[in-house]
This record gives sequence, structure tokens and C-alpha cells, in this order.
Amino acid sequence: MCGLSGEIRFDGRQPDLAAVERMTDRLAPRGPDGRGLWSQGRAALGHRRLKIIDLSESGAQPMADPRARVVGVFNGCVYNYRELRAELAARGHQFVSGSDTEVVLKAYQEWGTSCVDRFRGMFAFVIVEQDSGRVILGRDRLGIKPLYLAETPGRLRFASSLPALLAAGGVDTSIDPAALHQYLSWHATVPAPRTVLNGVRKLPPATIRVVEPDGTHRDHCYWQPAYTRRPEHAGMTARDWTDAVLEALRTAVRRRMVADVPVGVLLSGGLDSSLIVALLADEGQSDLATFSVGFEAEGGEEGDEFHYSDLVARHFGTDHHQLMVPSDRVSQSLDSAVLAMSEPMTSHDVVAFHLLSEQVAKEVKVVQSGQGADEVFAGYHWYPAMARVSRQQAADAYAGTYFDRPHAGLARMLDPGVLPDRDVSGDFVRAHMAAPGADTALDADLRLDTHVMMIDDPVKRVDNMTMDWGLEARVPFLDHELVELAAACPPRLKLTDGGKGVLKAAGRKVLPREVVDRPKGYFPVPAIKHMAGPVLQRVREALSAPEARARGVFRQEYVDELLAAPDAHRTKRGANALWQVALLEIWLQTHGIR
Repeated sequence: MCGLSGEIRFDGRQPDLAAVERMTDRLAPRGPDGRGLWSQGRAALGHRRLKIIDLSESGAQPMADPRARVVGVFNGCVYNYRELRAELAARGHQFVSGSDTEVVLKAYQEWGTSCVDRFRGMFAFVIVEQDSGRVILGRDRLGIKPLYLAETPGRLRFASSLPALLAAGGVDTSIDPAALHQYLSWHATVPAPRTVLNGVRKLPPATIRVVEPDGTHRDHCYWQPAYTRRPEHAGMTARDWTDAVLEALRTAVRRRMVADVPVGVLLSGGLDSSLIVALLADEGQSDLATFSVGFEAEGGEEGDEFHYSDLVARHFGTDHHQLMVPSDRVSQSLDSAVLAMSEPMTSHDVVAFHLLSEQVAKEVKVVQSGQGADEVFAGYHWYPAMARVSRQQAADAYAGTYFDRPHAGLARMLDPGVLPDRDVSGDFVRAHMAAPGADTALDADLRLDTHVMMIDDPVKRVDNMTMDWGLEARVPFLDHELVELAAACPPRLKLTDGGKGVLKAAGRKVLPREVVDRPKGYFPVPAIKHMAGPVLQRVREALSAPEARARGVFRQEYVDELLAAPDAHRTKRGANALWQVALLEIWLQTHGIR
């Protein structure tokens, strides 16, 4: 819900208001319902508003509290804001709006930076203390809402998207070699704090940053569940775990209905989104709007799963909307999807989500989505093999299973000037796997996937593509209390039934068996996977452009080899290597990076 921006100066100069305005204007798609600016002394804030809670102008931002002399901008939703509002009112705080933004400001006044421990939701915020000059930046536990940073001597800028920072100017757009290494190792995932650009960083999830007037700062990670078995769960049977998971998911779905506008569901027909529909039906939700997308077949591969989404929609009597996208529309929509990306993302369903969001936004402003269940409940096909290794072998097993290619494989792809002299991606994984707080190899795998890889792939993807159309996506499987419960769940219960066993058992209580026991699906976009003609033409144009040759990131002989056989070169995970290379270059060119 919204987009925020701003600039803080540490050198005694006034902030560049024109730059803040440019950032704010670039965020217009995230917040089509309102625009606000505030500046005083060394700080300036900008905001674009998507009206979800308190539709009046009382909820406009930037929001100031004259008595406490704090000003803030906020993006997201605190689902328990009504309960917190009542508690804060009982403590003497007075409210002038019905918005969750005002609750965030009052909560900070009452509890300081520990206020985030009380928030149930997704959020990024910046609060300025007018008297002290201190600035507080915060991000939700699972990084559902983004916060990008560009720091130069004497100045910090921040925004809800990377392109907004580019609009402000003055960003070092050179390629970060370590981030590039990660991009090519983990199918385009670059975890916080890095981005593929040297001049832009991300506030990590579950982090509060306190910035002092001289520019120094300190970070505090306020949440990390343990992936261990807990005494309070001793003696729980498989049925007990099923009941606990279903109840926690029910609570998560109920929380995400908090809004002053209707809430729909993105329904793929898979277990995860179907569970959301079923639980909303159990809650008595009537006339629920559901939305599905499909694509033309290419290369003998089907591009839709309408059979299952239609089955669920009929079973629960939803107001169902179905979108079939022809292959030529995929290629035509590719550039607009890339323009919406804060960072380059190679997953085929980016275009699917962008096209679907365009249509959904014509009907509703808020949807629930099933992202995150595969990471949280071990749904991917590679988890059983990783679970069979010892805790000490977890890092090697992860690299052998998950990585697109080994460090040595990058030498033939990259120009020596952007090739790190060590295996930075492997080092990253080894450090994470070695950290305490995970009992088994699978526990360590799921911790890494849930708290790192997922955040900068599917979670970022959904935020970017939906918010580009002023559509807010809420993800109940990333409710932090549900994630805590899943982290404590014995791995064997998650691995049964081919993965997500405990979730499938919960599903059988509320869903038709045909939906629960179907083969695992995904968001197929055959036109990209098989390089349909128009997509391949766009790829050739990007890689042969003067700026691509001048950039010289990839060895030309490697690019020529890919282009000579577009569908033949695959990563270890089976992804199209040409698409991975081309998407990076298309993204750089689309955002004017030379």
C-alpha cells in the first residue's frame, strides 16, 4: 500500500527537494490515490498513497505528529492496528485518523524501536525525530515490503523501488561483481544488502536502522525464528501438527482481510491459493473475487491450469475471472514488466503476474496470494535429497542442488573485470549454513530459503508486479507466527506426500481431494521458456545493442554461443541460460543504465 521516498543530509546542507519529487513521481504506480511531500531542516520525505485503510484525507502522508514532533512515511499494512490503537489510546495517546500509519507513529513514541515486535503485518517505514535529528528506518520480518538505499558522502536517499532512486540521479550504476556472482548462481537472486548496482543497497528484512545526525548508523535484527524442535511441542502427533498449522493459517488469512476496500484472491488452482479461498469461505466470505491467468501452449507445453482453478471456484462459488494471454502479448508486455522490476528477475512468471495484476487492479485493490508456502513447508522437489545429508554436509548439498552453476563455470561467461577472485556465493551459503539455530540439514536449507532466497525472488516479484498497477498483494503463508510454527515442525512431517505433507493434510480437511492430491504445478509461461519468436527477437536486440557491447559484462564468444542455439544451453537447474544473460541486459537498458 503505497510508495515512500526521501533524503537526509549529514553535511549541513538542505535536502534536494527536486530529487525527492522525482523519486515520488516515479513511485506513482504504487500509490495512484494521493501524493505528499514534507521537508524541514536536513530531512525531506515523499509519499504516494494507495487508499486501503481510512480512505479519508486524514490518512494522507507524510504524516506528522506536532505534539511529539515526529514525521513518518509508511508502506504496507499493520493488520493488528485496531488492537494496537485501542491499547495506545488506553495509554493516553490521541488519534486524529483511522489509519495504521498513525498507529505506527504512536507505537514508536510509546515503545521506541521495539514497536516492531508488536506489529503483525508487512511494512517499510521511515520516521524522522524533528528535535534530535535521528532517523529510524524499519522493514518487516520477511521483507515483503522493500526499502532501497543510496548513500553518498553527506547524504542518504531511500525509496520503495530502485528505479525511484535512479530518477533522483547521482547513483553509482556500475555493476557490483559480488551481486552479479549471486545473480548468476541463484537464478537472479541478490540478497540484501546488495543489489546488482554498486550504488544501491537494501535494508535487510527484520531490521531496524537508527541513523544519527552525523550519518553513523546501527542496525538491529529484531526477529529470527529457530529451526529447532521446542519443548512446548513435545508429544504432538502428526494430527496435532496438522490442526495447529490449519489454525495458524486460518488466523493469517483472517488477519489479511483487514481493509476498507474489498479483498480478492489470486487463484492458481494449486494447493496454496486454494487453501486461502477455502478458509475465506469458512469465514463466511461471500462474493469472493478470484483471478487466474493462463498462456498459449508453446513447444508442446501447456500454459494454463484452468481445470483446477475452475474446480476450486465452482466448489466455493467465487466470482471467478479467467485471463488467457496469447504468446504475442507476452513479448509485447515483456518490456513493461521489466520496467516494473526494481531488480532484474528471470522467473518466467514475472510477466504472468504483471499481466494478471493489470486485469485484477480493474476489479479490486487488495488480493491474497499463496507465495511462500513451498519454502516454508518444504514443497520443492529437491528438498528430500537435501534432507538425507548430515548437518555438516548441508552447505555442499545446497550448492550441488540449488546453484545454477559452480564458481568455475562463471569464468567462461564473464569478463575478468567483473569476475570475483573467490566463490562469493559459496562463501555466503557456507556462512549461513554454519550458523547455529537449525537442527538438521533440511532445517538449515529451509532457513536459508525462507529468510534469504525467497525474499529476493518470489516475494519481490509479487510486490513489484502487483504494485506497478496499484494492487496490494498480501501473503498469509508469510505470517510470521505461521513461519515460526513451521520452523519448529519436524522435517519429516513437511517432507511426506512428496513435500508440504503437513499442509496437504490440512488441505484435505477443507478442500476437494482432487486439488490436494494433484501433481505440483507452477506458473508456466511457455513463450519465454522456449524462446518463442518475438521473445527471441527482443533478446537478440538487447544483446547486440551498442550499450551491451560497451558494457562488456559477458564474454562476446559466450553470448554468440548462446545466440547460436537459443534453447540448448541450460543451467544446472534447467533454466534457459540465454534468458538469464539477456534479462540482465534488458533490465539495464530499460532503466537507462549505461
